[in-house]
Amino acid sequence: MPTFTDRPNSALLVIDAQLGVVAEVYRRDEVLANIAGALAKARAAGVPVIWVQDAAEGRETGSPAWQIVPELDPRPDEPRVEKRYGDAFEATELAALLAELAVGRLYVAGAQTDACIRSTLHGAVTRGYDTLLIADAHTTEDLTEWGNPNPAQVIAHTNLYWQYHSAPDREVGVVTVAELSLPPG
Repeated sequence: MPTFTDRPNSALLVIDAQLGVVAEVYRRDEVLANIAGALAKARAAGVPVIWVQDAAEGRETGSPAWQIVPELDPRPDEPRVEKRYGDAFEATELAALLAELAVGRLYVAGAQTDACIRSTLHGAVTRGYDTLLIADAHTTEDLTEWGNPNPAQVIAHTNLYWQYHSAPDREVGVVTVAELSLPPG
């Protein structure tokens, strides 16, 4: 149970699935297909889909790089949150939007695993949300040139440590798209 007593709902949070973010990420097409699978499940269950869009590093609001990839077919009625920091909660209206929707449980997908995904996971759980990472629906680019592990290792490590992460009175863990079972919204 989340630490919120009045938030029984879930939401799917899709982070930075933008043209300028996922252009050269690891297993791009496979991960986008998995995100699309999670979207289909959320929409079928009436679970809100919230799109997070990064407006930093050459992705100015409205620019081509800022746009969500068309393969994911964002709907006009699905809320969008613009951010400038890794954690989608920092200096955004995300917390207020989740309160308005009575959301206490988040399912997280998108990019970049080793930056915005990790930051938002930690931001969510420290703010009291049940926080589940969709293990096969997040990715990152290859930053080995700067000393980072390769993308497969980054993703595997993030899935491993989030599977065993814990916090009082919150559910934290990972699910695959196949395992994803969303309660009706």
